[in-house]
Amino acid sequence: MAQSITNAFVTLFDAEVKQAYQGESTLLGAVRLRQGVQGNTYKFPKLGKGSATARIPQTDVTPLNVTYSQVTATMQDYNAAEYSDIFHQAKVNFDERQELVQVVSKAIGRRMDQLIIDGLNGASSPSTVAKTVVTSGSATASNLNVGKLIAAKKALDAKNVGFDDRHIIVHANNLSGLLGDERAISGDYAAVKALVSGEINTFLGFKFHVLGDRDEGGLPLSTNDRSVFAFHRSAIGMAVNMAQKTEINYVPEKTSFLVNSMFSAGAVAIDDEGIVKITCDES
Repeated sequence: MAQSITNAFVTLFDAEVKQAYQGESTLLGAVRLRQGVQGNTYKFPKLGKGSATARIPQTDVTPLNVTYSQVTATMQDYNAAEYSDIFHQAKVNFDERQELVQVVSKAIGRRMDQLIIDGLNGASSPSTVAKTVVTSGSATASNLNVGKLIAAKKALDAKNVGFDDRHIIVHANNLSGLLGDERAISGDYAAVKALVSGEINTFLGFKFHVLGDRDEGGLPLSTNDRSVFAFHRSAIGMAVNMAQKTEINYVPEKTSFLVNSMFSAGAVAIDDEGIVKITCDES
């Protein structure tokens, strides 16, 4: 006998996944976002700089001759699918639905985050902060610390990057290293929250986003060297061709319902001057 799920259930499930996904995605609010993109690519405009010139009476004005360029985000298609076996559940009840909502939405959120990380890592010429710092006249490799954050801030300041909307993505291992720096946790320097809960929300103007290990790749790791990224929101863009949507179909061969959530999006570094790549030694 054919199995079916009402349109009302599909609509409800899709809405729940979308709501949960928006809550699970860690980095989406930290980038320039373009929804409803048509086509396989989207071009983010990039304007150069200009310098004002002195006004000389009765002479023609001097144009800025600002350069105009574009960077292209290429759409990538993804599925987040799972089966719900009818022998395990007489029907897709509330508990099963909530489990699938969490599985699907978290998979979408992590993949969206990974697109953003890959876009940052793909920047051709970002500012860099090396893994070694000079202490007592010798260079020593280190994990994330206040000195590296100061260096990242200095790099952005020198490029005249706006002070608002600055973000930094770090791994849990890097946060552990930063919490080992007294300047980051002392009440004389930072918020008490770091002392009480071991969390850092903002520091030196950066809003922190902490990630763990991820099957999608996560923050780049080479042996013990982890790349973390400090950036301004306008320096990285995410274009969404097909917003997340969900469908549910019965597959007789599997005697199961196939829950499949889909989206199409792409991310790209727009302005390398607004991105700093920090190398941290996690050994």
